[in-house]
Amino acid sequence: MTVERTLLQERLISIVRRFGDRKILVIGDLIADQFVYGAIDRVSREAPVFILRHEHTETLPGGAANCAINLASLGAAVSLIGIRGDDEAGHAVNEKLNSAGVDTTGLLVSNAVRTTTKVRILAGQLHSTRQQVIRIDYEGDPLTNDLAPQNLREVVLEQAHAVDAVIVSDYNYGVADSEMAAFTRDVAAARKIPLLADSRFHLRSFAGFTSATPNEDEVEQLLGKQIADVTTLESAAEELRDQLGYRALLVTRGGQGMMLLEDGVPAIHISAVGSHEPVDVTGAGDTVIAAYALALASDSSFPDAARLANYAGGLVIMKRGTASVTREELESSVLQSELF
Repeated sequence: MTVERTLLQERLISIVRRFGDRKILVIGDLIADQFVYGAIDRVSREAPVFILRHEHTETLPGGAANCAINLASLGAAVSLIGIRGDDEAGHAVNEKLNSAGVDTTGLLVSNAVRTTTKVRILAGQLHSTRQQVIRIDYEGDPLTNDLAPQNLREVVLEQAHAVDAVIVSDYNYGVADSEMAAFTRDVAAARKIPLLADSRFHLRSFAGFTSATPNEDEVEQLLGKQIADVTTLESAAEELRDQLGYRALLVTRGGQGMMLLEDGVPAIHISAVGSHEPVDVTGAGDTVIAAYALALASDSSFPDAARLANYAGGLVIMKRGTASVTREELESSVLQSELF
């Protein structure tokens, strides 16, 4: 690569530099990602297990909250709509969101729900790198308050009028149900702004959106067919894109990069950026859709938005824990890339 920037690099950089002028709305399931670090002290006499000497505990925003954090880190103004419990985990996540500059006025607080918390135990020898050994999930109960969905929709209507794109982040904890999907679709259509879905289990509930970011395994599960090669993946992803009525579908493929299917355009394959041995993939999907949506909100084409999402994903998987990417890091990665 020469010292001079390529036209594609210039175009991607110009998109990134518009991030600070955009406002994004995130709707979905807030999760508390908790990391408990400990050093292996000895073997227990009660059972053949290690005893860990606790070092420190860190609670970070996960799920839709991590998506919001990534958007803020990339320079956008961000509002988050969802529900959290009136508990320690919920307060900790809310504090981190506020510190990052995320507008949390759309987060409803309820004594009737428990903030979903995923506790990861990371252990190692005294001077070694800590590795995750087990995860414990404390899942919130389904929403039982009939007023909660109505209240959430009212907040969406109130906040969506001034945003440039909407992301629905569905982790199957009740906020982003089919009614919310339909309501949000109508609101975004009326404003003619991009509407994107990140759904772990129910992508079919988000038909008629602008785009989505499933991984390769999710495409297989949604279509109920095994994908044996790239050609099969292309046809399967195009079939899914057509069924859901998306303008484009961005399929993430881990170390194989990404594949973009856009209506009426041949599939575009994007090579993975950086190391093929990630440090930690926790929350990487949140980073990908954040960069993808923010680029589309910044007047990017789908291919350029996918390329920037690819760079963002390549950066975040080299960080430990639930992490985010800054606008400066993204710009630097584009400039230093060997893909051009």
